[in-house]
Amino acid sequence: MKLSLIVVNHNACKSLKQTLNSLINACKNIDYELFIVDNASTDRSLEMLENYFPEARVIANETNQGIAKANNQALKLCTGEYVLLVNADTITGKDSLEKMIGFMDQHADTGGLSVRMLSHQGRFIPESIHGLTESWASFFKLIGFAKYLSKTRLYNRNRKDWVEEFQINEIDILNEACMLLRSSALNETGLFDEHFFLHGHNIDLSYRIRLAGYKNYYFPKTYIITSENKETKFSWSNLRYFYGAMFIFAHKYLFNMPELKVAGMPQLTYEVE
Repeated sequence: MKLSLIVVNHNACKSLKQTLNSLINACKNIDYELFIVDNASTDRSLEMLENYFPEARVIANETNQGIAKANNQALKLCTGEYVLLVNADTITGKDSLEKMIGFMDQHADTGGLSVRMLSHQGRFIPESIHGLTESWASFFKLIGFAKYLSKTRLYNRNRKDWVEEFQINEIDILNEACMLLRSSALNETGLFDEHFFLHGHNIDLSYRIRLAGYKNYYFPKTYIITSENKETKFSWSNLRYFYGAMFIFAHKYLFNMPELKVAGMPQLTYEVE
């Protein structure tokens, strides 16, 4: 099997149908398998999947298990050389997957890949390269972790010369909207950390991919269309999941920095600044 596709869904029936149609169309020349993990949707998503995508392997959770755990449920069943994880509101270009896989085939040191993202209005989304929202960028600068993200533009992020939309770049953080992962790299890093319920799971896994000696890349030779990231509004739920993910990350890495195996990069030690 060349490619395993994973989509986690929660009450996104209408956009999910469009997402799956675009993925299947992009896999016409690829040996693939399709997993959908449904996190207790109440909008007839399961009925739609049964009627329109009977070939898909559906994991129906009775409660919302979160993004990290839901992805892990499917990852444990995947047999593909590569695994593509996309959001349920993503439209994939018809030749996007072939181009992405082609790059990975030619670059054996690549653990993960993100692509150029466009909004539904056709605007380039800078998080394609950064992989982080403003809140996460500010958090990493605040705790002094930003210096360990040498491939991420956390300072003066609006500088035009730092938004290289059409240039292939090595990056630190893969964007969660579209992540193509090498299965052999996942065998070394392990799966998603399920302590990250809705946010931060991609940041943690991207960092562990680099710790294992692999590279992450931004690949702009193709694109996906997705919703633009919006900063999380303050609420008790978001305080628990969004900002709580930041504390989980800090607790995990702040005082016991692991060694990077990437050639030319020094061992990391945390210092209070």
